Amino acid sequence: MSQTHFGFETVDEAEKAKRVRGVFDSVASKYDVMNDLMSVGLHRVWKAYTVTLANLKEGDRVLDIAGGTGDLALAFSKKVGKTGQVVHTDINEAMLRVGRDRLLDAGVVLPTLVCDAEKLPFPDQYFDVVSVAFGLRNMTHKDVALAEMCRVLKPGGKLLVLEFSKVAPPLEKLYDWYSFKVLPKLGQLVAGDSSSYQYLAESIRMHPGQAELKALMHKSGFGHVDFHNMSGGVVALHVGIRC
Repeated sequence: MSQTHFGFETVDEAEKAKRVRGVFDSVASKYDVMNDLMSVGLHRVWKAYTVTLANLKEGDRVLDIAGGTGDLALAFSKKVGKTGQVVHTDINEAMLRVGRDRLLDAGVVLPTLVCDAEKLPFPDQYFDVVSVAFGLRNMTHKDVALAEMCRVLKPGGKLLVLEFSKVAPPLEKLYDWYSFKVLPKLGQLVAGDSSSYQYLAESIRMHPGQAELKALMHKSGFGHVDFHNMSGGVVALHVGIRC
């Protein structure tokens, strides 16, 4: 059986899928609270910038992959209006359930479904925009997932990948200390789960950096690819245009 990484561990691919599912099953109910705490609220700024660069208009079709608790799906729905469509998806049912409930509480009803980004159940050239926020690093075959995202985009359509990335060198020591010393303790205190946040810190280090991800997106079928560093490279927003 093929092997891959789960944080710093080497595991069978099937085991990784189960363990990633376990991580998000564990943190789903506290996911939004932990996002606010561990990013000091900055995740809202990063997502708002993503929505701005999506540059959506009335009637557009959007696919939100790894949409989790629905932040982006909700923001996108306001942009595309009644004539548009936002499809809210995640591979993790617990996360999707939390997101669906949040959307319903906000008076928004969207198509919501569990699906694997490596096998998207949508026709070719269907969406104007595809987004994936803080989900790509958890995917086993990132190249396959990116190729699928390219497939379902219309020519000229836009992929937005918001993800933790490689920080600027002056920040590395402080960032490592926060990631490996503070974050797991915060996870234990708030979510009752330190190991999931240890995995978060490790998975970030195993994810391709800015230039590597840009190259991978090119190989997966995107013509123009650019990235925007935020918060000193703690996160980067990659924008790819389908040929």
